Amino acid sequence: MRRVLAAVLVVVALLAGYVTLDIFDVVPGILTRSAPPAPRPKPTASSTVAPAVSIPTVDAGAEPLPAASAGAPIPVGARLRAVLGATLTDPALGPHPGFVVRDAFTGQDLVVVDADRPRVAASTGKLLTALAVVSTLDPQSTMATTVVQGATPGEIVLVAGGDTMLAPGVGRPTAVEGHAGLADLATQVATALRASGTTTVKLRLDTTYAAGPRWAPGWPEADIAAGYTGGVSMLGLAGQRARPGKPAPRDPGAAVAAAFAANLKSLGITAVPEPESTWSTPTVSGETVLGTVRSAPVGDVLALALDDSDNALTEGLARQATVKAGGAATFPAAVTFVEQKVAALGVDLTGVTLKDTSGLTAGQAIPPRVLADVLQLGTDGTVAAMQDIVAKLPVAGLSGTLHDRFAARATRAVAGIARAKTGTLSGASAMAGTVIDADGRVLSYVAVADGIRSGAGTLEARAALDRFVAALATCGCR
Repeated sequence: MRRVLAAVLVVVALLAGYVTLDIFDVVPGILTRSAPPAPRPKPTASSTVAPAVSIPTVDAGAEPLPAASAGAPIPVGARLRAVLGATLTDPALGPHPGFVVRDAFTGQDLVVVDADRPRVAASTGKLLTALAVVSTLDPQSTMATTVVQGATPGEIVLVAGGDTMLAPGVGRPTAVEGHAGLADLATQVATALRASGTTTVKLRLDTTYAAGPRWAPGWPEADIAAGYTGGVSMLGLAGQRARPGKPAPRDPGAAVAAAFAANLKSLGITAVPEPESTWSTPTVSGETVLGTVRSAPVGDVLALALDDSDNALTEGLARQATVKAGGAATFPAAVTFVEQKVAALGVDLTGVTLKDTSGLTAGQAIPPRVLADVLQLGTDGTVAAMQDIVAKLPVAGLSGTLHDRFAARATRAVAGIARAKTGTLSGASAMAGTVIDADGRVLSYVAVADGIRSGAGTLEARAALDRFVAALATCGCR
């Protein structure tokens, strides 16, 4: 019966977005404990619109999944471990995988396997960065991109403020990427310029905010060229983030300047971009503001970075938080910031080796216990902003880096139920997130395997981790 409900959830997701698939609660997700919302009133005949897609109905005999609840029974550790059985020793995970399974609400350890051994955690290490970022930057704050009057007549300055996903045209208020639009900014600026009779200007960029090295020393050039990461910048266009097979522009600032000038031209203002050599001059405080657009909230940008496992976007937010905390705009300073912030929140970092804040650089290691401790601060609500981030992690079989997972017959019933931050590097595969078991109890889990064989071993390890999570979801284990 769980499979039937999972199938229905997929259809609903296509209509209303994956957030509505959180069948146990409303936003922010499965970790909230409020009562389910009241059913929507049925529309009147006069206002009813025939649906464009036929929605299947659940068999009358199907039993719904129990709602996630702190009152649901906690699994018995020994029984849960027995059910997990072979998934803990699956050869696809190499000789020494590490696991931690906890009751999400109380933090009680239920299954622990070699959890103190440092391992290559890959992008699951972004959870440490997320905790540090949301504990420093207000998740509801936004990043401003502003245009001010220049220091010389006939000059305007576009001031970078951290938003690397500016829409080239009109902004999309309901989106995260492309939330703020250069066409909207141009409209404000053109209105102000025409009021003063100005129709031709020089356009300079001010990229001094959180300016620093764009690529970490340990990032292979091949990974950059292949689109596994872009450079860290405080300005950029939507649609130009690095993706596998599609590298990011080497000069995102120039792309922004060109797009903004094109928008001004369509409004009757000729803007001539000034050379990049002028971009490092900070804007004088108090200059007249001609226009401003703002990004989506920082918390939503961070959630997108985790959803897509976007290395550059994660590093950019870490750098902004580092600078706000008084650190330098460098990769080592960001690492120090994350370590200090996470430790200050009570997480024992014994065994942790960080070389960047995204998990891409080789030679990093995190014990599974540390990842479990970071998750715990979100799942039990100790750090409210982290709770929201955990609730927005990719959903099994539906979104982000989990969109194509849990499709096998043995695991598809978990689609729409489990959430996780994934991590994949050559020889390493990891997952860290939450799942609801058969009794409605929320469990957190961490699984890290860094001894897997190369090549097809990565896909085999992913399938093994999916089976591990499926075993958690389908067991009440009382």
